Amino acid sequence: MSEKSDDARPTAPNDHRLPGEQPLPDNQHPSARQLGVVGDFAWDVLIRTNTALLKGGDTFGEVVLMPGGSAANVAVWATRCGLTTHFIGKIGRDRLGQLARENLDRESVLAHFVESDAHLTGSVAVFVDHTGERSMVSGHGADFYLLPSELPHAVLGRIDHLHLTAWSFFTDPPRTAVRQAAAIARAGGATLSLDPGSFQMLQEMGVDTFLSVTRDLGINLFLPNKEEAAVLTGHQQPRSMAKALAELYPTALIVLKLDADGALVLLEEEFHHVPPATNNLVDATGAGDAFAGAFIAHYLEYGAADQAAHFATKVAAWVIEHPGARPSGDQRLNEILGRVPSSRPGN
Repeated sequence: MSEKSDDARPTAPNDHRLPGEQPLPDNQHPSARQLGVVGDFAWDVLIRTNTALLKGGDTFGEVVLMPGGSAANVAVWATRCGLTTHFIGKIGRDRLGQLARENLDRESVLAHFVESDAHLTGSVAVFVDHTGERSMVSGHGADFYLLPSELPHAVLGRIDHLHLTAWSFFTDPPRTAVRQAAAIARAGGATLSLDPGSFQMLQEMGVDTFLSVTRDLGINLFLPNKEEAAVLTGHQQPRSMAKALAELYPTALIVLKLDADGALVLLEEEFHHVPPATNNLVDATGAGDAFAGAFIAHYLEYGAADQAAHFATKVAAWVIEHPGARPSGDQRLNEILGRVPSSRPGN
């Protein structure tokens, strides 16, 4: 097998497709395609310090409420990258739920929320240490209680691609609902992607159990990071991980997120290594979600996995240079997204 590293220049839309995906009609432009994302919207209580925490001690730092949730993050980044995106999830009938609606509306994500009187909108404590690494404690909010009867069948039946995160598979509910969402989308001709989400939760759930509830879905795109791939395969080297994952999910394109080492795409038995765009780590929160949203948006529009990975790596690199999972955009982000001509040589 060979290793390639290519530029992220778009190719013709139908040159490459996700495994199992049908070609677009001649009269349909790829930008008209629609993404669906089912899963969690949660508010991140971001706690960031510039020094190591001392057990039992006190320190000054930054404590900020920011929008998050792995699935919602993907939906926002796919929308920022130009893809029409529907988000399907559950929130509490509370102030944070109202803020969730307002947040996705500002981001131009088409939200299909179910409101709960019994559960509060999800929240997550995100600790970012002085090195930029993050640890999370997730509450059990309304997003964990989505039921099959609450799914918007009409929306799921008309999307072109559905993205799922493993947070929807770790408990039931919402596992049954999300599996049904995948079946509805698949019946309508959509392709599927899955991000396995959390290596620690995979370990707690058990690899065999996780595989038993995801392998039969016909996943077309699998997006783990290095730690998750190691748990799922037992391998430590990226190439070995990718090959093992391709055997576990034979219908899927494997895109391995390698953080500081970039990304590795296994496409038609060839490895395509994508170098990192930066290692200037400020806050790693949401970088993998940003990568997934950017990759899906680029890939559904242009169809070349290696080019999509280059683009997604640039977006994720911008994210880790800013606090939070969905930082407000700036001139540099606009350049990456192609909204303004780049003024920097080599970009």
